[in-house]
Amino acid sequence: MTSAPDIVIVGSGMGGATLAAGLAPSGAQITILERGHRIPDDAPARDPWRIYTNSAFRSAETWLDENGNSFEPGNYYNVGGNSKLYGAVLIRYRAEDFAELEHFEGFSPAWPLSYEELAPWYDAAEKLYRVRGDATSDPTEPAHAGPYQFPPVPDEPAIRVARMRLEQAGVNPFCLPLGVDIDRWLSAGKTGWDGYPDLRCGKMDAETCGLEAALAHENVNLITGAEVTGLKVDPSTGKVDTVTYVKEGVETNLSSSIVAVCAGAVQSAALLLRSGIANSSDYVGRCFMNHNATAMIAIDPRYKNDSVYQKTFGLNDWYLADNDAGKPLGNVQLLGRVTPDILKIQVPQLPNFAARWISGHALDLYLISEDLPDPESRVVLKNGKIQLVWRRSNMEAHKKLVGKMKATLRKAGFPIVLSRLFDGRVPSHQCGTVRMGADPQNSVLDPDCRSWDHPNLFVTDAAALPTSAAVNPALTVAALSLRTAETIRRELAA
Repeated sequence: MTSAPDIVIVGSGMGGATLAAGLAPSGAQITILERGHRIPDDAPARDPWRIYTNSAFRSAETWLDENGNSFEPGNYYNVGGNSKLYGAVLIRYRAEDFAELEHFEGFSPAWPLSYEELAPWYDAAEKLYRVRGDATSDPTEPAHAGPYQFPPVPDEPAIRVARMRLEQAGVNPFCLPLGVDIDRWLSAGKTGWDGYPDLRCGKMDAETCGLEAALAHENVNLITGAEVTGLKVDPSTGKVDTVTYVKEGVETNLSSSIVAVCAGAVQSAALLLRSGIANSSDYVGRCFMNHNATAMIAIDPRYKNDSVYQKTFGLNDWYLADNDAGKPLGNVQLLGRVTPDILKIQVPQLPNFAARWISGHALDLYLISEDLPDPESRVVLKNGKIQLVWRRSNMEAHKKLVGKMKATLRKAGFPIVLSRLFDGRVPSHQCGTVRMGADPQNSVLDPDCRSWDHPNLFVTDAAALPTSAAVNPALTVAALSLRTAETIRRELAA
């Protein structure tokens, strides 16, 4: 079977859905191929036992680690991609993240474009994803064209107390920019949203915003259950001329003027490697980055945490400098509420009464430090299977961030502070495997997210990011996708 849309987009996550939203008004015939399906309305989306034990939503797929051992990655294949379970933090990279930055263990390279070039697309992405926030609450926040459309998601009473205690300890909690209509979300169930699947009830994710905007146009077609198996290039033109996918055992070939790969940082690289294209630089799969991330629980027997969703503020006090050696450390933000059930799932030997007590007297946080790009940290294929070779970097900064936060929490009156470093099996904002750059010798994409090798091939998911920075990447992926959509629209018009 063969058909010929104008544009084929592989993947409906933050990159693919937003790209489709930007391209839809062009009138071009667009086909989106998604290997997963929509999460059904009757899914157990508010049951932590079904979510966190991986029985309801995670794929059965396994990858190999550096030693060749199989593991289950924490990635999801649904319409909307990983954004269906994300924490909905839609924060901009800091302006300084686009320039070269010196860290304790190396340098984060400069982007091939500046913050000022991407800023209008950040504005557009925040509008598309209906971000709630207060851009004046964080001194590190880069310049905006104007305020957010909506006020920040409000602190619950217990979180308001925690914010005040941290302010008294000398730090500056800021309002997290969030893609959540909190009234709609809570009307469907009294839980947080971080880590919970969205059944189209208040979380602004790739399906409910980007894809919904795209599919409002009759020229956009979504095909679910369609696993893309290969891309082929016409040797006479250097263009990708065939996209092959399999749905219910039937193989279909699409020919298209424009092909965009947005399958996620690992899967996009794997598809290009499997297809043997776009890799004259030998950088496809290289420079894999995954934030150094730690979960932290601060306990005070006098503090009562009866919040439902919790995740409304963050700290960037040490984002650009640690106030000692002047090097960046990273971002701190509240986790979604860690309930007694979630504690039991994570620590099965914990008695029920202890889980209830800890949850009722604790504040839960998430600490992120930048992972620096390393060509030897990479995605490869081994006997056709994905192998993830992750070389951690910049751990000195992360350890300092953990130490700073523990000291601050104790100063704020939390005498017991526990922490756990996430391992490589937890996808903490995977990115960088099909990186954009200014030099085709050490990058895969040009500054427009176009393949250096194939003029009609684009990649606009997190694979394209040249650095991981130390904040959630979703909004930056959306901004890059809208910018690339404008590039493609100009070419189609011409």
